[in-house]
Amino acid sequence: MDTTGTSGVFAREFDGIGRAIEVGFAGGRVISVSFPATAPADAAADHDLLDRIEAHLGGERDAFDDVATGLTVPTDRRAVLEALETIPYGEEVSVSRLTRLAALDADDPEDLELVTSALRENPIPILFPDHRVQGGPYATPGDVREKLRRVEGL
Repeated sequence: MDTTGTSGVFAREFDGIGRAIEVGFAGGRVISVSFPATAPADAAADHDLLDRIEAHLGGERDAFDDVATGLTVPTDRRAVLEALETIPYGEEVSVSRLTRLAALDADDPEDLELVTSALRENPIPILFPDHRVQGGPYATPGDVREKLRRVEGL
């Protein structure tokens, strides 16, 4: 997906989840995804990524792996989110498995806290699919998470 130079906020309301999805871009990279109750009046609704998300919520398979992202998180949390990004569509992992995928120690309470903090504060849910982690926590709201899990057969 070519978003070269795209900057701004795009949002659209989705009946299937009963709320809006808002996507922030900077320099052609997605830097945030959020789920407000309604789309902000000043956000543009027309964007290819929102079209793809809508199709995905309708059951169309999309891993979004061609979407450029710009993570603005500390390096240790980046490693967790990058490990999360490798979980294939339709598969799920436990928090301890994600911890190991991020090259951390699943028996170390500090490493587990790092992973749960990264999940809770995930700035780009859907593209960094926290809904694929069993037992969270999650940045994706529960109703949206359940819809994404159903779409992927989880």
